[in-house]
Amino acid sequence: MGAMTKRTARAEPLSRERIVRTAVELLDTAGARKLTFRALTERLATGPGAIYWHVANKDELLAAATDTVVADAVSVEPGAGDSPREAIRSVALGLYEATEAHPWLAAQLAEQFARRPWGSVAPRVFEALGRQVRALGVPESGWFTATSALMHYVFGVAGQNAANTDMAADLPEGETRTEFLEAASRAWEALDPEAYAFTRAVAGQLRDHDDRQQFLAGVDLVLAGIEASVPGAASA
Repeated sequence: MGAMTKRTARAEPLSRERIVRTAVELLDTAGARKLTFRALTERLATGPGAIYWHVANKDELLAAATDTVVADAVSVEPGAGDSPREAIRSVALGLYEATEAHPWLAAQLAEQFARRPWGSVAPRVFEALGRQVRALGVPESGWFTATSALMHYVFGVAGQNAANTDMAADLPEGETRTEFLEAASRAWEALDPEAYAFTRAVAGQLRDHDDRQQFLAGVDLVLAGIEASVPGAASA
């Protein structure tokens, strides 16, 4: 039975694409710390030498896995009637949903942008957002700043979502996210009314907020600021 299983696993020729796809699966189930070449060789039923032929080391593997997921996330084709604003929202939402589906992704995005901006990930995200920023009519002098603002907002929320996911996994047995937010909301409502008047006022919104809708509302706020920089926008 073991031999039959191995033959089945090796039925698909070993390629860089297959190695990276398997790495993504391992990252999703076990996280970055447990992604090792040994784990890959077991999953792919091959030897480490065959993997090293396609991928030099773990850093290259993580970069390739990140790029594969990001490429899928930003490949949303705008509809024929979509405005640049709608296209930006689609790309942003694609990245947001990717970080929800792949808990390791937010940390790797930060890693790739901070340490390897010359790699494939940073240009891919910048291109997907920047083309639409340009299409909004933003002056060329503002392209980099506007695109960076969008990107930092998306990645900031992605990082917070990753932290929320980790937090949810550590909740006491039986406690739900709704119950956690309810407790947090009550704690805000109990704060000193003079020192924390605003925080008390929005405590109910903390309890009832929808993460996805809040994210898109934030994208719209950033876009409103970007669009205000377009010549003639104030009089439009």
